[in-house]
Amino acid sequence: MSYKTLAATAALALGVLSAAPAIAAFPDHAIEIVVPFSPGGGTDQISRTIADGMAKSLGQPVVVMNKPGAGTIIGTGYVAKAKPDGYTLVMATFAHVVNPSLHKDLPFDIDKDFKPVALVGTSPNVLVVNSKSPYKSVKDIIDYAKAHPSKLTFGSYGTGTSAHLAAALFENLANVKMTHVPYKGSSPAITDLLGGQIDMVFSTAASVSQYVKAGRLRAIAVTAKERSTAFPDTPTIAESGLPDYAAESWYGLLAPAGTPDEAIQVLNQAAGKAIQSDEFQRQIKTEGLNPHVGPPKDLQDYISAEEQRWRKVVHDAHISLQ
Repeated sequence: MSYKTLAATAALALGVLSAAPAIAAFPDHAIEIVVPFSPGGGTDQISRTIADGMAKSLGQPVVVMNKPGAGTIIGTGYVAKAKPDGYTLVMATFAHVVNPSLHKDLPFDIDKDFKPVALVGTSPNVLVVNSKSPYKSVKDIIDYAKAHPSKLTFGSYGTGTSAHLAAALFENLANVKMTHVPYKGSSPAITDLLGGQIDMVFSTAASVSQYVKAGRLRAIAVTAKERSTAFPDTPTIAESGLPDYAAESWYGLLAPAGTPDEAIQVLNQAAGKAIQSDEFQRQIKTEGLNPHVGPPKDLQDYISAEEQRWRKVVHDAHISLQ
């Protein structure tokens, strides 16, 4: 072998060796988690808690950036178009799987433009009424709704939100008709429920737990398949007369499509450690969140099943934003 050949081979070997640390070094600067909601809500709180835990594991800052608007479309679209290098993620929620059914011209494809990182957890909504309400069970509500079509009112945080579709599924399975009153967020809806202006809300556990504990609201049932740790004595809607009923909120980290598998695995492991941390476990007590630690595929499977299921609910209830 000639001297030139030996030199070229050595140079190539050195190049390979010098490139290896660059891959192993991920991440080498701050990671951004986009929250497609305003600061202060449940998604924002969960995202900031998991970001802190991931930062400790990764050895780099994990920064939360709020990009609210258009029913999460603005923030989600931002991440869909971001560089697929593992440094920009989005905390996806229920809206992610419902938006394709509500919007005909989404600026992204939820199946093609994202890569799953980790399913963080799922949580039920809670069917609540004013503590002075005559309704004390799911049966009470169904019986009255059957006898008085469209008389009962339910508030939501806007058309197509989890609070709205949880009620739409309830109407469908119970074969009743109620009147939807959409609000611009949870606070005004809960305020009107406390004031007696509406009859019920299918709300997140975090937004109503303090009022239930104070005796101002009554928890009738939870929407998930199993009882919630936040409301252990409250039955599920399924065990209260609608056995096929199940609806839940969820959180999941997504990266842009094309993000390297190596980066996804590093992020997935960091998310798992953060979810198992004491700080995260303390945070989820008020959320009633069922934490999940598993491979990225768990999130993709969950998204696919939820998108298909809620598409039928939206279609059957003739819900549209167009």
